[in-house]
Amino acid sequence: MKRLAPLFALAAMLTTTALAADATFYLGTYTKPGKSEGIYIGTINTETGKLGPVKLAGQAKSPSFVALSPNGKNLYACIEAGGGAVAAFAVQADGTLQALNEGETGGSGACHVWVDATGGTVFAANYGGGSIAAFRTKPDGSLGERSAFVQFPTIPAEPKPKQPRGHAIYTDAANKFVYACDAGTDNVWIFKFDPANGTLTPTDPPSTKLAPSSAPRHLALHPNGRFAFTCNERTMSATAFTRDPATGALTEIETVSSLPPDTDTKGMSTAEIFCHPGGKFLYVSNRTHDTIAVFTIADDGKIKLIQNAPAGAKIPRGFALDPSGKWLITGGQDDDKIAVHRIDPATGKLTLTGETAEVGSPVCVLFAPAK
Repeated sequence: MKRLAPLFALAAMLTTTALAADATFYLGTYTKPGKSEGIYIGTINTETGKLGPVKLAGQAKSPSFVALSPNGKNLYACIEAGGGAVAAFAVQADGTLQALNEGETGGSGACHVWVDATGGTVFAANYGGGSIAAFRTKPDGSLGERSAFVQFPTIPAEPKPKQPRGHAIYTDAANKFVYACDAGTDNVWIFKFDPANGTLTPTDPPSTKLAPSSAPRHLALHPNGRFAFTCNERTMSATAFTRDPATGALTEIETVSSLPPDTDTKGMSTAEIFCHPGGKFLYVSNRTHDTIAVFTIADDGKIKLIQNAPAGAKIPRGFALDPSGKWLITGGQDDDKIAVHRIDPATGKLTLTGETAEVGSPVCVLFAPAK
């Protein structure tokens, strides 16, 4: 029996290691009969890149984008159906979701959701309404009353005024500023954030203006806090900015195409953008072109396109990198599947692994924080 004890200890250690290598992710979807019923949960082994089973975590109507509280106990989803709403869920021990309540965002077409660093405030962006909203959370993670609402202005222009289109909203790592992408007026609006009350105050100046018809869609903040990047929906490009951590201000460095030279961009648009955890690489999804653009990030924040990797899925609306920075999962909105890419640690380039899973209309991939 004494000889067997070390073997049992070794087996237990190996089992623990294997479990620790699994990263959990959630998928926001557009629901449709026979394809998707709401929010899904899955795992990927961060050593092998192999997917575990993908299953329904919680029912909801078109919960397109999702966000987790910092402690992982609550998940929030924008309900992109029937108006503007955010749904709150409690995360159960097995990762499944128990519905808590919903809050009206005050605008139509809620399309993005975010949680601040304390978990005390949940934000939403309204595409149709061209606005953003903030909710305070209750002790159980459910949504309380709205603590802020900002209607973006219509911009006079010829031949017709530009209507605001709130597309995404983020806090910085220090939890001092909020950034909101307005794809309709080509602005990134910037606010001072009071985490104690969930309130927003415009900075001076109140925004960073991009080139006409850029349509900044989503934003990624560099791990060092000194740079930021947008993917620009209509111009098929990424813009790099320097960021002032003291004032929140963004100053454009350059804008670079997310496609190979001389590509016909008709019918194409970018969708998602993320920085690699190591800070050396930037990724942007190109819809219809069905690729993930890979950029290098220089020490001065400048970016260079080095690859257009096949997305492995049709209309790559959303994607995400696992916390280890080894793997990228893409969601194919039009072919109802997710695909796994291996990230080269030296170059940042992507290689499809052949690992896929069926999910109806995945539009958001969200990894749970590493434990």
